[in-house]
Amino acid sequence: MSKVPVGVSARHIHLTQEHVELLFGQGAALTSMKPLSQPGQFAANETVEVIGPKGSFPKVRILGPVRNLTQLEVSRTDAFSLGIHPPLRESGNIEGSAGITIKGPAGEVTIEEGVIVAARHIHFHTSDAERLGIADKQRLSVRLSGERGIILENVIARVSEAFALDLHIDTDEANAAGAKTGDEAEIIG
Repeated sequence: MSKVPVGVSARHIHLTQEHVELLFGQGAALTSMKPLSQPGQFAANETVEVIGPKGSFPKVRILGPVRNLTQLEVSRTDAFSLGIHPPLRESGNIEGSAGITIKGPAGEVTIEEGVIVAARHIHFHTSDAERLGIADKQRLSVRLSGERGIILENVIARVSEAFALDLHIDTDEANAAGAKTGDEAEIIG
């Protein structure tokens, strides 16, 4: 049907400005290390430690710009290592999700909810979605042709004028298929 570039999403965190300042100091701001595939998004120079009941991960990359909610996105394997049980959700849907402690150089904060395993999804610019006849929130099937090619079901279409065409999968999914960022996937249904 159509080829889509693959973006493998490693564990990362989105922070509110309030939490940036609690973790990095009053008046702190995120600084861009490199741009990401989506317009205006960047991997920040700043990192934090995330601490769960069973384990922790140092140097978790913050993605900018700041958001209106703090959200940690992990793979299922990461969740086991941390000792938490986050739900599989679309980004931004954190109600009733798992909590975590976040530690920065100037302080730490514990969030009661905000940890999810992000549902696999494709960002479509409105023009790409129209060209392909795809609607926002539509569920798609996608073939990954890595070393161990697999078909992903229930891939959520996210359509916006602000998006660039890109399939987002987590590290567990990429490892299962032998896929990497920059590969191409095919929408098959």
